[in-house]
Amino acid sequence: MELIQPTAKLMQGLQFAASKHRMQRRKDNETPYINHPINVATILAVEGGISDETVLIAALLHDTVEDTDTTFEEIETQFGADICSIVREVTDDKSLEKQERKRLQIEHAATSSSKAKLVKLADKLDNLRDLGRKPPIGWSVERQEQYYVWAKKVVDNMRGTNAELEQKLDDIFRLKNLL
Repeated sequence: MELIQPTAKLMQGLQFAASKHRMQRRKDNETPYINHPINVATILAVEGGISDETVLIAALLHDTVEDTDTTFEEIETQFGADICSIVREVTDDKSLEKQERKRLQIEHAATSSSKAKLVKLADKLDNLRDLGRKPPIGWSVERQEQYYVWAKKVVDNMRGTNAELEQKLDDIFRLKNLL
């Protein structure tokens, strides 16, 4: 396996994400939120074989606009238009109702750039692994099952992006009798 040497820009992305997410926790109310973007970037690099620094930095930053006070302008100024474009593609519009955001994720998955699809696949893989390990506080079994079904619809619209990540997602879907 090729060892990826972290660049200053990658480390700046990690530091930026850590600073922006510093006060947040995952939906289990225990896990530091920063673990999630780190996991997404690590899944891409280690499990997906991705060495494209633009994709890895976008993975670290993928939730900053959606979940913090970060703006797209801030991302573009600090990390450039390419990384900002990927982050923009994977960011939900929080002004929309939850069901509409979920519908749009399914729809946009099919037309997203290949780099955005990579980030989204790794994001879904990490979220599903977390859901299997420790469901969010207050989530019923039915809500968990609905999340798996919805996530599969999103993933199905990104097929052909990365065989390794898709296989790992399929392993989860198979366990949930969705394949």
